Amino acid sequence: MNKKPIAWIVDSTAYVSEELQRHPDFFSVPLNIHFGEKQFVDGVDLTPEQLYAKIKNAEEFPKSSQPSAGEFAERFKVIAEQYEQAIAIHVSSKLSGTLASSTTGAELAGFPVTFIDSLSLSYGITGLIEKGMDMYSNGASVPAIKAELEKLAGTMHSYILIGQLDQLYKGGRMSGVQFFLGSLLKVKPIVQLSKDGELVAIDKVRSEKKALQYLVDKIAASDHAGKRNIHLMHGNVLDQAIHLKNLITEQVPNLEVKIGDISSVLAVHAGEGTLAVLWFD
Repeated sequence: MNKKPIAWIVDSTAYVSEELQRHPDFFSVPLNIHFGEKQFVDGVDLTPEQLYAKIKNAEEFPKSSQPSAGEFAERFKVIAEQYEQAIAIHVSSKLSGTLASSTTGAELAGFPVTFIDSLSLSYGITGLIEKGMDMYSNGASVPAIKAELEKLAGTMHSYILIGQLDQLYKGGRMSGVQFFLGSLLKVKPIVQLSKDGELVAIDKVRSEKKALQYLVDKIAASDHAGKRNIHLMHGNVLDQAIHLKNLITEQVPNLEVKIGDISSVLAVHAGEGTLAVLWFD
């Protein structure tokens, strides 16, 4: 049987657009979500709606974990039956051990995979893999794609209004978060992904109205904002996301704003009510 030339792989922290869902060579490897002793496979055993309901009723915060190297190896063996090689783009290695686990899994499977650390999450992964697919369809080699995507990684602009800061803190996913802990009920914390892929606290705003305007102002102040696509991600608050989109397009009329859900794994850490705006240079 003739194998297809290349598969494209992400993990379930990525935002999977409708275009990616339809792509015949695209694969997403799910992470795991834990409530006490019970484990759920992201997007398989637990929908986002079920996750938010469980978080509200849980006595302890959920946790997430990457698949083991063995689980990745089994997945790669299946993909290797149909493909000659793959490009895999994973959540920032500063936030998760997913990249390391996936790399070991490919070695165990004996499957040639080109790995890229997104230094990001959500649309930061999506944007990279879409760029790689576009380059490949235009004849670029895998080494050229790797070089370009590694250059692009870390250039994403991100401003994230955390819905539930206590979840992020207790999950151990952000340094310097103590800056906000004394006034959780009074401020809206703003965080972002640093250029090397870490979550850092950058500001705090006194009300939801001011927090939304803060996000709008950051977009409006960016160079050539009117020529960019902005991705607006939300944690189970579509109405708020639409409201924020309207605020953005009123201030920057020529901007295209696309709305999407944060993944269940990200919801474990950022919580319901999270809003984020993300774009590449």
